[in-house]
Order: sequence, then structure tokens, then C-alpha cells
Amino acid sequence: MSTVMQTIIVACGLKAEAKIAAGPDVTVIAGGGDGLALEAALTAAVRQGGALVSFGIAGGLAPELRPGAIVVARRVMAPSGRYYEANIIWAQALAGRLHAPLADFAGVDTPLAGVAEKAALFRDRGASIVDMESHIVARVAAAHGLSFAAIRVVADPAERQLPHAATVGMRADGRVDLPAVLTSLARNPRQLPGLIRTAFDARAAFAGLLRGRQLLGADYGRLGIDLGDPLLDMA
Repeated sequence: MSTVMQTIIVACGLKAEAKIAAGPDVTVIAGGGDGLALEAALTAAVRQGGALVSFGIAGGLAPELRPGAIVVARRVMAPSGRYYEANIIWAQALAGRLHAPLADFAGVDTPLAGVAEKAALFRDRGASIVDMESHIVARVAAAHGLSFAAIRVVADPAERQLPHAATVGMRADGRVDLPAVLTSLARNPRQLPGLIRTAFDARAAFAGLLRGRQLLGADYGRLGIDLGDPLLDMA
């Protein structure tokens, strides 16, 4: 009988997400949109054991999800089409603590900006959330026989087209790349209204992320749950 893991390894994209995710007995890694670097960092971190969490903002695919909505993953689909099952007992505990629905997530390696692309992913794969880190977390967890969970808050809803300036705004260290945003905006000033809407959506998402982190508590919902048994991932 394995014991409850004492370390949570959290993967985020942005430094701002990582700051919210931090806590005691938590290792936080900000990928900055570089999937290969994030996978390498997570692989190094799990050598000492632990359980993995994908945490941050995401794109909404299900039409009913509004900016600020918290969603917990039931399973995550990688760009290859492979599905990874989250630890269902942990996921259910998280959903209860966060008062959030369980849903399927889709992973992408580059930002999904278009409304048509979002609609297709929702229609063809049934995913409600899309992000760039959850499938990497799931893949590393599967490779090492560890449990994972994914907690995401909607930023851009399904009907929102992301302007180019919003898709280039993340540096490799997870910080906002303001020069890249301004350069894109200068090249196409007509992006400004969309960029302002995106900023308001992001504000609602980060408010939801902070609220969710407070509800999670220091233990990320793992208290009393054996996260060391990979069989739970198949329950």
C-alpha cells in the first residue's frame, strides 16, 4: 500500500500563474509556452516522486463556459489524439472543493486563437477546455506512473477570436513579452479592440484562478487521498 504523496509539482505557462500556484510542499514550474523545456523540467522534478498538477488559465471550447469559470479535467487529449485519464478520485475531490465541473481537456502545442478551430475541437473531440500545458503534465505522469490533475480557469471563451498580439505575449521564462505585443499592435492597430476584450477576459480569469487557489488550500485537495497508486487513474 503506497502512501499519500507529500510533494505536488505544478506546471503553469505564465509566471503570474506560477505566483498564484505557489505554496508549502509545492514545486512550481512555468513553461513559458516552450513544451519541450517544460517536459524536461517536469521529468527532472518527478525523479524524487510526487503528483502533478496543471494549473492556470485556458481557452474555453464549450459555449457555456464564461471567463472566470473553473474546470477540472476528467481526462486530457494530447495533440496526437491520445487520451490520458486523470486520477478520478483526486479529480472528483477537486471538483467538489472548487464547485467546478469535470470535463475533457484538449492540449495544443501552439495557441488556439480562432473561433472556427475552437468549435471544431469541441465538436470533434468533445473537449471543453484547451491549454498548452495539461497534455505535457499528463504525458510525464503516465511515463512515470504518477497521478495527475488539471485545474484550469477560462480566459477567452469559445466565441472569442484572440488577436495576434495576444498570442505572442509570453516569453520563454513565462513573463509577459510586452515588446512583442506592442510590435504586433503597431503592425496592425485594428487589433486594439480585441486586445482590450482579451485583457478584460484575462482579468476575470485571474480573479477566478486566485479564488480557486484559495479554495484548494495548501494540500491541493489531496488530503486523505492516496496519490501514489496509479491504478486510481484508471478508476
